[in-house]
Amino acid sequence: MFNLFKADPRKKLQKDYEDKLAQAMQAQRNGDIRGYSALQEEAETLYARLEALNESP
Repeated sequence: MFNLFKADPRKKLQKDYEDKLAQAMQAQRNGDIRGYSALQEEAETLYARLEALNESP
């Protein structure tokens, strides 16, 4: 019953992942390739964590 008010960590990770991808895209468009690769690496880390959460029950 009390889980009703608990935030879902998957939603937060999904939003963070999408935000990182958007930031990476903007960096790439602006010609900042190093910034793009750093942001892309962070996005991949978030994606791995998100997949691990989706695998667990």
